[in-house]
Amino acid sequence: MIDTDHMKQRLESRRAALERRLQMIDDKLDQPHTADWEDAAIEHEEDEALESLGRTGLQEIEAIDAALARIAAGDYGACVTCGAEISGERLETLPATPFCRNCAA
Repeated sequence: MIDTDHMKQRLESRRAALERRLQMIDDKLDQPHTADWEDAAIEHEEDEALESLGRTGLQEIEAIDAALARIAAGDYGACVTCGAEISGERLETLPATPFCRNCAA
């Protein structure tokens, strides 16, 4: 049996950590660039990496929000594709996963 309260706490904690990280990324991206063109080129590359991390973080937040919605609906732990139960081990590893091992493959 899945302890949904425990999983909800884990998901909410991870979401809060991601929101903090995204705020730090936004703050870094809002900083002005140097006037030196060589340094600006390096800063531009760093910005691209930060933007990629930001997109990944937003995608994870979307997955977490969907998992929290499944918890609220009482559907957490059931594969959204086939309806089979997602193993507890898989949920411990990937708490936001909507798929059983077979459907994820």
